[in-house]
Amino acid sequence: MLLPSELRAFRAEVRAFCRGMLPADIRHKVDRNLSLTRDDHARWQKILHERGWMGGHWPVEWGGRGWGPAQRWLFEQTLAEEGAPWLIPLGVAYVGPVLYTFGNEAQKRRFLPRILSADDFWAQGYSEPNAGSDLAGLRTRAVRDGDAYILNGQKTWTTYAHWADWMFCLARTQTGDRPQDGVSFLLVDMKAPGVTVRAIPTMDGKHHVNEVFFDEVRVPAENLVGEEGKAWAYAKFLLVQERLIAAETGKARHLLERLRKSADETCEGGRPLSEDSTLRRQMAEAEIDIRALEAVCLRLLGRADGSAPTGVEANLLKIRGTEIEQDVTELMIRVTSRRGLPFDPAAFRPDWNGAEIGPAGAIGLAGEFLHLRAATIYGGSNEIQRGIIAKQGLGL
Repeated sequence: MLLPSELRAFRAEVRAFCRGMLPADIRHKVDRNLSLTRDDHARWQKILHERGWMGGHWPVEWGGRGWGPAQRWLFEQTLAEEGAPWLIPLGVAYVGPVLYTFGNEAQKRRFLPRILSADDFWAQGYSEPNAGSDLAGLRTRAVRDGDAYILNGQKTWTTYAHWADWMFCLARTQTGDRPQDGVSFLLVDMKAPGVTVRAIPTMDGKHHVNEVFFDEVRVPAENLVGEEGKAWAYAKFLLVQERLIAAETGKARHLLERLRKSADETCEGGRPLSEDSTLRRQMAEAEIDIRALEAVCLRLLGRADGSAPTGVEANLLKIRGTEIEQDVTELMIRVTSRRGLPFDPAAFRPDWNGAEIGPAGAIGLAGEFLHLRAATIYGGSNEIQRGIIAKQGLGL
């Protein structure tokens, strides 16, 4: 990957910082794909915040560094390559940019500093039981009542809602000519009366996602972002941010390095699997796919005018990034299964301290493989992304 000299220097700085400052216990959990707690994420985010990097792509006036798209992408990819935890995007990458772009001054002063300091965690109230990738079909309603909105409805697949202090929520406040009309962007206190969070068990044995119910929840009118009924523009702005960072080439590269190590350590017929010609070809193909996607990301993010990718371009990055992650973890499962691949759901509990069974990291690898089966669904399914590309990009 050919980088300008200033970006190469920045990458080296980030790599050195991560190797020196990432707590050993958190690194171990990430390397073994074990459960991270809210405190684990908050500790790492606070370390990044002290360095001034938690919201490096934010404007300087709101605590950022004013990074361009390429520098931001390189920062996040380098952290992932070094085995740092997923930088939960719900606050810093999603609602934060919406607030400093469309929010009022009071909202910016109230919420932005606490996002950067990891004192507040956020959830995304978009998907509903009958409105997932088809977001325009949402049914959650908010009715104005004096100085507040009364919120009723349900959200689903809500990532880390059980940790969240706040949710940015799409709710229908009016009925318009199009289903996209009349939707508003509300900030909801997750501790408010009438908010109920219920876990949704997933097949990897971890607690990622939830159902969230709103029963006559009173949301102060001051928590409306932008104009009432105009949230579709804010939602599209946020979704581009979401799909842009879904390429996750750094994570794919980190997984590929683990695959190579496992292939070196796993023998069949008295020889390491890394000498098997079929596996060597498959790993080389994965490396080529990752490098190609990195090159596309840099080309799109490194434009001379500093512009970020368009919606269609972000959709393409999301599709390929999630497919590559699935391909690499499937290869990892095939290699590790030669030595026995245990799967004990109890090992995913944050308080689990039992002995590891089988090859190092095998239990967590099984969970990562299962978790990434959802990668081509969450954030807007890849089938929906292809439809958008066909319609908006190719005019079909």
